[in-house]
Amino acid sequence: MYRGMIYALLAAGLFGVSTPLAKVFLRDVEPVLLAGLLYLGSGAGLAVIQVMRLTMSRKSAPLVWPKRGEWMWLVGAILVGGVVGPVLLMFGLARTEASTASLVLNLEAAFTALLAWYVFHENYDRRIALGMTAILAGGVVLALGRMETGSASLGVLLVAAACLCWALDNNLTRKVSASDAILIAGLKGIAAAAVNLSLALILGYPMPGAGVVTKVATVGFLGYGLSLVLFVLALRHLGTARTGAYFAVGPFFGAVVAVAFFGDAITWQLCLATLLMGFGVWLHLSERHVHEHAHEQLDHVHSHRHDEHHQHAHPFAWDGAEPHTHPHLHAPMVHRHKHFPDVHHRHPHG
Repeated sequence: MYRGMIYALLAAGLFGVSTPLAKVFLRDVEPVLLAGLLYLGSGAGLAVIQVMRLTMSRKSAPLVWPKRGEWMWLVGAILVGGVVGPVLLMFGLARTEASTASLVLNLEAAFTALLAWYVFHENYDRRIALGMTAILAGGVVLALGRMETGSASLGVLLVAAACLCWALDNNLTRKVSASDAILIAGLKGIAAAAVNLSLALILGYPMPGAGVVTKVATVGFLGYGLSLVLFVLALRHLGTARTGAYFAVGPFFGAVVAVAFFGDAITWQLCLATLLMGFGVWLHLSERHVHEHAHEQLDHVHSHRHDEHHQHAHPFAWDGAEPHTHPHLHAPMVHRHKHFPDVHHRHPHG
């Protein structure tokens, strides 16, 4: 449980810092091309890690691919989150300050939760709803504070649209979160890079120098690739809405970097939005969800330890190493403990 929180917060920090850095690159690179290069760094870097992982490890865990019925969820996530979302963000960054864009990105958490609750039927309570309301209020304050110039308000709307794309992406990715996280993030990066780079070449955008490409790819690997791996792991442990709430901390990292190193102004809207969004995130961090619940029989594959949900025999010689990955069967059971809607707790609530 707490492992999932750490994954989500680390993912948030990496992605949050990448936002003001991406704005710097917009001085030399067109938005569509920049999105492609960021995902190129993500996909290529994760591909190298995957190859090293499979070839250098003496006891390499089997690669957990999505099941046949899950591929449509992954393809949908790649299209909306890997192709459309990044392009909208790059155009939005080109029209607004990085600190403003960083905080507007908190809307991703609210959109993620609304889709999770009302479309994908993930459980929530009044505390969680209040937290998301506070985050949304912070986004509204930021947007209204920038309405005096048309370009700034358009930039906010474009960033908000990117958030909606990523919110849908998050909910679709949850469907395949038991699969290998590096594999999922790598496929997203490669597919998104191919589409965005092809579009940039068709539009005739000039490719920047090797030095700029290297820097952009590095930011893409850390802020999009490694961050996404951690996000998928968090989805596995926390569910979609709660992972999105923790991920909402990310824009605070981006805003601090933008103000501290890139000269963005500190405004009253920025301060008020920070308080509202911070309060919303705190409500999620302090949540306790406990009740008696039933587990139906479940047969799946993922990395696991022999905790209270994994008390099973092995049809093979096991050396006692944990975590480990293999197909395993969960017997039906009823018990009570603190939990989140992870891969083992996707039950309905009365």
